[in-house]
Amino acid sequence: MPRAVLTADEEHFVKRARVARLGTASGDGQPNVVPVCFELLDGGIYIGLDSKPKSVAHLRLRRVRNIRANPRVSFLVDRYEEDWERLGYVMIAGSATLDMLEQERTGAIDALRVKYSQYVSLLPDDAPVIRITPVRVSSWGRLAPDD
Repeated sequence: MPRAVLTADEEHFVKRARVARLGTASGDGQPNVVPVCFELLDGGIYIGLDSKPKSVAHLRLRRVRNIRANPRVSFLVDRYEEDWERLGYVMIAGSATLDMLEQERTGAIDALRVKYSQYVSLLPDDAPVIRITPVRVSSWGRLAPDD
């Protein structure tokens, strides 16, 4: 699959966001959407599985099971404002994996810790990391920064 590249405006919009929504589907098509913290790094999107309390172990989370069964995902960064002239979103269809080289995973964890100070203590060195490789990007609305 060819890798999609975000435009400069799309990349800036995504990089500024603090939260996004990750959509996955099980092997039989059952959807799941969760809010996630993330970092856009070298064209890939990285999502750490932090040590906040969870009902199951990291690798048993529905999003992880779904990615292992069906790596196709959707990733949405949006902005809502009461002034509808300021609405905007970037939606990325991609392929997700948790299998990456140690150096890439470590770089992603370092970048996530820089973006989110909470991750200094909540994202261990050995934390699993989801990588999304963009395949298709669509955007709409006002992507320019708020002034």
